[in-house]
Amino acid sequence: MRVLVVEDERGLAAAIARGLTEEGFTVSVAHDGADGLWSARHEPYDVIVLDIMLPRLSGYEVVRRLRARSVWTPVLMLTAKDGEYDEADALDLGADDYLSKPFSYVVLVARLRALLRRGAPARPAVLAAGDLTLDPARRRCERAGQEISLTAREFMLLEFLLRRPDEVVSKTDILTHVWDENFDGDTNIVEVYIGYLRRKIDAPFRRHIIETVRGAGYRLLGTGG
Repeated sequence: MRVLVVEDERGLAAAIARGLTEEGFTVSVAHDGADGLWSARHEPYDVIVLDIMLPRLSGYEVVRRLRARSVWTPVLMLTAKDGEYDEADALDLGADDYLSKPFSYVVLVARLRALLRRGAPARPAVLAAGDLTLDPARRRCERAGQEISLTAREFMLLEFLLRRPDEVVSKTDILTHVWDENFDGDTNIVEVYIGYLRRKIDAPFRRHIIETVRGAGYRLLGTGG
């Protein structure tokens, strides 16, 4: 099985490569994001081990560009131990698994073998409601054929709503899934971001897809408004 290791700490990269080779893997190493991206796009690998903090291109950007080009090789991302949002961001961008540093090589090998058994993931479906579409893999949103630029949080909120068409979702549901279940800030943040979305995906098109259900929450119209 061919593994690409993208890690800028040369000592760690060499140790990972040595350990995986002893386990029977064929290992290639890249020490920055740009070289790792090129290798992942032009060489056939069964799985990729990808650090987040890399020179030239971050691991986030590497996996985002791979998924945008329909490269579905399983990716295990190496995240910082104190990066509380690293894991969620990695999975949101298309990574298949993550491992926090420092890690056990036994666990690393077990995770990689699990990814290999699972195989390359199927391309995520494009979510749609009427003329509004959201492509989670390419991080792209369009309405009536026009691309709409969304922040990461706006994208997450719209994806959450699109996965629950015609369903009333409460502020609590939104905070738990789009922010954090332990979020203790002002719940009005939900109203603020719903407003941001409406200005981008509703107002310019004169059709309203997001409804406020008084006293209950919000509903995205599955027919597109």
